[in-house]
Amino acid sequence: MQSSHGWTSAVLIGAGRMGRSHALALREMGVSLRAVCDVNAEACARVGQEFGVAEGNRVSRPEGLAEAIRGVDVVAIATTADSHRALVTLAAESGARNILCEKPLATSVADCDAMVRACEQSGTRLAVNHQMRFMDQYLLVRDVLADGAIGRLASMTVVAGCFGLAMNGSHYIEAFAFLTGSAPAQAAGWFSGAAFQNPRGPQFFDQAGEFRIVSASGQRLLMVIGADQGHGMTTMYAGEFGHVFVDELEGEAIVTTRKPEHRGQPMTRYGMPWDRRSVRFPQADNVKPTRAVYEALAANSGYPSGTDGRRVIAALSACYVSAENGGGTVAVESIAEAAARRFPWA
Repeated sequence: MQSSHGWTSAVLIGAGRMGRSHALALREMGVSLRAVCDVNAEACARVGQEFGVAEGNRVSRPEGLAEAIRGVDVVAIATTADSHRALVTLAAESGARNILCEKPLATSVADCDAMVRACEQSGTRLAVNHQMRFMDQYLLVRDVLADGAIGRLASMTVVAGCFGLAMNGSHYIEAFAFLTGSAPAQAAGWFSGAAFQNPRGPQFFDQAGEFRIVSASGQRLLMVIGADQGHGMTTMYAGEFGHVFVDELEGEAIVTTRKPEHRGQPMTRYGMPWDRRSVRFPQADNVKPTRAVYEALAANSGYPSGTDGRRVIAALSACYVSAENGGGTVAVESIAEAAARRFPWA
């Protein structure tokens, strides 16, 4: 049976927790798995059995997927970032029509460029699973900005537990670019210096610390994710006429806006009369927003592209360069010395 978007088949590479979320999202869309691949034979067999993949199409090496990929509607890549370049290139060269790759897109800017180029050459659409633009709390902020309630967005400040610059910080960088409509232009970073065990393997390391990114339009993203912070994910959006405070784990947003009749007053009069409302939203899982990315990719409209993912990697790289050089501001697109450097995030 054909899905509402015309897709019927998929190949899944990576059968871990996030890979299963991809499989669930695709099944909800009416798309069946043609093949599944994972180096962990047990995980591969488990997902293969759950989603009805024939035993002969449960493989441990991606090189065995070329025939299954040929003519498939979408290839899902749910592995760690260090493998993404090889897998995206393999899928593109094998004739994949669409690829949805987990974030971060890669571990270097040069790898991102190679992935985007391979997909352009094969006519493959490449998307990155940056989901925030489809999640309720970000759609709420988008709508508040669109109706002018807080005026032009000036800053987005994230204060959270130690969730890692690349692992979760990359989502915020992409969401910031989406909400401002402007690419990251400058970055500064300060690392906490603390080392933590990474659940994805001892070869991976993701920095904690404080990071500042300025868009080409002058708007600012601040992330305070220190090693001494162990709980919570809160975001404050500040504009000319108000704030939106979002407690992402609680599922609550508080919108405070200067009353319309006072919006002509100077910004220094920060205590003018205001309106306030609270909005509840459901806690997100991985499946619903991942499905939204797939649906946007299937419709060829509004999905986070490989180019979007590449901009995030460039901003992450600039944060590293800044932190390693005393925290000075670095121009995101002038980090030639770091373009080929591979970073240790998962």
